[in-house]
Amino acid sequence: MPQHTQNTPVCRDCDGFATAAITTGTRHRDGTRATLRVDCPACKGTGHTVPAPALAQAGR
Repeated sequence: MPQHTQNTPVCRDCDGFATAAITTGTRHRDGTRATLRVDCPACKGTGHTVPAPALAQAGR
């Protein structure tokens, strides 16, 4: 019997690429580049969004 996983929607701001490495232009003593790691502010680095809660209806 196949296993089904929960379908979590991909973040619309980063398209699932939640973290970017940006070079600062400087180099370390061993020659590697100094980088900054920046996370997507919308999904906080997860790449997925939490579905909005269903709106509650009052009355009829």
